[in-house]
Amino acid sequence: MQELTLTPDMVVVLGVLALTVFLFVSELVRVDVTAVSIMVLLGLLTMVPGLEGIIDTRHLFTGFGSNAVISIIAVMIIGAGLDKTGLMGRLAGLILHYGGATEKRIIPLISSTVGLISSFMQNVGAAALFLPVVSRISTRTGLPMSRLLMPMGFCAICGGTMTMVGSSPLILLNDLILNANQRLTGDQQMATFDLFSVTPIGIAIVLTGIGYFVLFGKIVLPEAKGSSGAQVPAKASEYFQNIYGIGGDLFEARVTIDSPLVGLTIEEIESRFEIPFIVAQRDGDELIVAPPRDEIVWVNSTLGLMGSAEQMANLASEHALVLNAELQAFSDVLNASQAGIAELVIPPSSNIVGRTIRDVRMRKTYGLNVLRILRGGSPIDSDSLRDEILMAGDMLVVHTRWRDLHQLSGNRNFVIITDHPHEELRQHKVRYAVFFLAAALGLVLFTDLRLSVALLTGAVGMIVSGVLSIDEAYGSVDWKTVFLLASLIPLGLAVESTGTAAWIAQQTLALLGEVPLWVLQTVLGVLATFFTLVMSNVGATVLLVPLAVNIAIGAGADPAVFALTVAICTSNSFLIPTHQVNALIMGPAGYRVRDFVAAGSIMTLLFLAVALLMLNLIF
Repeated sequence: MQELTLTPDMVVVLGVLALTVFLFVSELVRVDVTAVSIMVLLGLLTMVPGLEGIIDTRHLFTGFGSNAVISIIAVMIIGAGLDKTGLMGRLAGLILHYGGATEKRIIPLISSTVGLISSFMQNVGAAALFLPVVSRISTRTGLPMSRLLMPMGFCAICGGTMTMVGSSPLILLNDLILNANQRLTGDQQMATFDLFSVTPIGIAIVLTGIGYFVLFGKIVLPEAKGSSGAQVPAKASEYFQNIYGIGGDLFEARVTIDSPLVGLTIEEIESRFEIPFIVAQRDGDELIVAPPRDEIVWVNSTLGLMGSAEQMANLASEHALVLNAELQAFSDVLNASQAGIAELVIPPSSNIVGRTIRDVRMRKTYGLNVLRILRGGSPIDSDSLRDEILMAGDMLVVHTRWRDLHQLSGNRNFVIITDHPHEELRQHKVRYAVFFLAAALGLVLFTDLRLSVALLTGAVGMIVSGVLSIDEAYGSVDWKTVFLLASLIPLGLAVESTGTAAWIAQQTLALLGEVPLWVLQTVLGVLATFFTLVMSNVGATVLLVPLAVNIAIGAGADPAVFALTVAICTSNSFLIPTHQVNALIMGPAGYRVRDFVAAGSIMTLLFLAVALLMLNLIF
């Protein structure tokens, strides 16, 4: 390798790299905002005299139309189409039918199924789809979710290594290889990978994960606690009483002229008086379930309240309310077939993360009356839930109409856990969904069509055939991931084109000295594992693939294999709940960080060992 010296361009790009890593690790701003800001910064830097060559500004926004980004969008739409047809519910039934009610039989079935699904869609999407499935299985078998969700989540991550469309890093890899080829000589040119080039490696990793939990699950999986710790009773009311302390029944009370509640808003009533949950309000012909906080209570208003009979009796006497013997005004909208208590999880991609319930206006916007927030396995003890800042992985316990809950089934701000009666699935569209999935995969396998065009064929087919509406397709796309990926691609181009990657590789080789190739490959695997724990796997891939290519060329190794090592090892994220899948399952299962450390530390070592072994056996 030709001796390289630092140039002003390299110094500036190294500074931008350091800034990017710092912002990812510190999370001062959201990762997608960081990525977009870095992209804009690169463009602005070209205005500085002497730095015009950092990046060609004509290519600054090409990431948004790149093969990788379009492929990811198409995969998300295809996954949403499969979910809309009810295939996930059928899978739950099949797993229960063949798996019975024992942990050692159900874990392999759930984990292998999720691993297979995540090989063709984003792993966080596969985990989100299967979260309600695992909840149903837990409810029917009595097995706590803390014993099922971690194997499912880990295998969803592992399953992303089974095909070249299973994870964002692998989708991105071929584009990064083509970019690197532009600077390589003829004998150094790398071939891109086919759809199933990594399948043997991914299968070995998934089987390792399943075997790990089957053999050592009793030791490494946490004992039942929090939401997952109690046996789910047959009656839902007992379940919510045991888990969240939410008990009692629904009552309705008429506000008299002597009541101190007259003229006050719902928010004022709840802040001044010890009023149980107000779940509905009726004034004349106007009926509101989950009334907004600014709704005013008038004389003869009828309130729908939830609590115990003793609470209601005390409330009526203290606040001049007249209790009805049975539901009258709300008999149609608050009966069990129309409304009830539900559980929802806030995924990492939700745009309500970092906001409060008051900011979101949960009642008015979504028809959700938030009763409890579960975080880290325990209900939040707060005098005002409305001012609690929402976090990824939080579980919300809400009272809502099933109709309103169903409307959230396509909303990426929530993952619905509760199996509700009014789930409108398009089961008659199953054949279309399966056909267009098969068509997309067929085009990928048996033609030379670009991956993005092949997958978009399946996605557009889902829309045209009515499996999804166009609005549902838009809603199924995680635009945070799209902007993150598209905005980081120019940074990878700058690292490569300025020679920064080659310089870092040269310094790394000099530091390590004369070592076997497998040692270099292991170092890259460890670096990729570390980077993906503290930043996005997309960011880690963009930063490390150019480095891996240059290290391989300098050491006389196969650069494509070293690049693939990085793309696979950026999925090795089990040690702490920074991965989106881990953040998603943390709340529903009541996991703590130490639970991930206990189970994830061994899984991290197993993943790294199996991946490196299979890479060298296959390639």
